[in-house]
Amino acid sequence: MTKNAKVSLVVIAVVVAVVAAFALLNRPDDTPPATAGGQPDVGTSAQLVRPDSHRLSGTADAKVTVVEFLDLECEACRAAFPGVEKLRAEYGDRVSFVMRYFPIPSHRNAELAARAVEAAGRQGKLELMYRAMYETQPTWGEKQEPQREAFVGFAQALGLDVTKFETDLDDPAVRERVRKDWDDGVALNVRGTPTFFVNGTMFQGNPTYEALKAVIDRELTK
Repeated sequence: MTKNAKVSLVVIAVVVAVVAAFALLNRPDDTPPATAGGQPDVGTSAQLVRPDSHRLSGTADAKVTVVEFLDLECEACRAAFPGVEKLRAEYGDRVSFVMRYFPIPSHRNAELAARAVEAAGRQGKLELMYRAMYETQPTWGEKQEPQREAFVGFAQALGLDVTKFETDLDDPAVRERVRKDWDDGVALNVRGTPTFFVNGTMFQGNPTYEALKAVIDRELTK
């Protein structure tokens, strides 16, 4: 072999080694494992349930935690509501149900409705206002004009201090509380409502009573 040929082989070997090392150092990180529905399991306890998240039933140490990101003006959320209530009654403290706000921007009164529920919560009536929103949704949902007067009427019917309710409705801290839930939902890849997570995994499919019950029962047997 000539001297020039030997030099060429050495150069080629060095180039190959450098390219291989570069590829090894710059390979992408492993992606999160996919769930049964094909979605990455991105749910974490820090994002899904915060210290001030609203736990409608169950305890923090329940074996199963169901988190719902909801929009109070969303018809699909209203359709899922009876099934969720049935599940809550059936499982009691064995399963924790957590509510998170996720008002869709195209729903003109969804964010205001979330603030109304939050404001009612400051007077110990969060769940009553939450129920009232779904029960009366056909009367105020899909309206283009603000439904503040209607929500104040709900507060009055629930026996709230209306002056305080209206003050809290406009409190920047209440707005921030709703926005924080929204931000967590975005970080968790929530794309629409209702979106459920069961023990940190995003539920795939139509959230009927039967479908949610099947997933919950499976988690309880683990």
